[in-house]
Amino acid sequence: MLVRHGESLGNVAASAATLSGAEVIDVPARDADIDLSRIGHEQAAALGSSFTKLPPSERPDIVWCSPYARARRTAEIIVAAAGWTVPVLADERLRDRELGILDMLTAEGVELRLPEEAHRRRWLGKFYYRPPGGESWTDVALRLRSFRSDVEQLSRGERVLVVSHDAVILLFRYLLDGLSEQGLLDIAATTTILNASLTRYVRAEGLGPWTLESFNVADHLMEHGVTLTEHGSDADVHPR
Repeated sequence: MLVRHGESLGNVAASAATLSGAEVIDVPARDADIDLSRIGHEQAAALGSSFTKLPPSERPDIVWCSPYARARRTAEIIVAAAGWTVPVLADERLRDRELGILDMLTAEGVELRLPEEAHRRRWLGKFYYRPPGGESWTDVALRLRSFRSDVEQLSRGERVLVVSHDAVILLFRYLLDGLSEQGLLDIAATTTILNASLTRYVRAEGLGPWTLESFNVADHLMEHGVTLTEHGSDADVHPR
């Protein structure tokens, strides 16, 4: 089970900056330390409460999360609300994509302050573009391949919940579905991974290929009367 963290203070700041036409996102801390918004807390609690309906045979044996505060806090709230006693393990391979020189800049800010990088990003597309000091999506995919390998070494039938970030969840789709660059970018251009949404993969008998059972589901938020939030990155992802 793959979960995007609840709405973060960074999500709120980025959306506000984009709407106002600002060049810089006024974030309250470094990316790794940005916590959940009030709505983000409510979203995580709603997801955890929905998990109380799971029969014991479907509950996770392990919860892994990105070490970034917004993901770690989401995982802790989920586990508490669900009443689980499973361990929550942080793994740096699940962290968000590092933006390097583009960190804290809006798309408008990149265009105005770093026009050469803006051109290079458009030329290469989101899959291969690596900002100076940052990561491309292929870099993130490499660390996720390592994480996937560890998961697949678990005992047959063990269930795993992963709390991470939108780019990470999209790249899990790339890996587990065997997508091409084009296939992945087509999804990224048309789909925003919702805050506190749930994506589920299964393997028959715990072996063989993974099968996508559900993607980007957030019905649990509406059922609990919690605000649904869409904070996506730039949809201009294809090379041109």
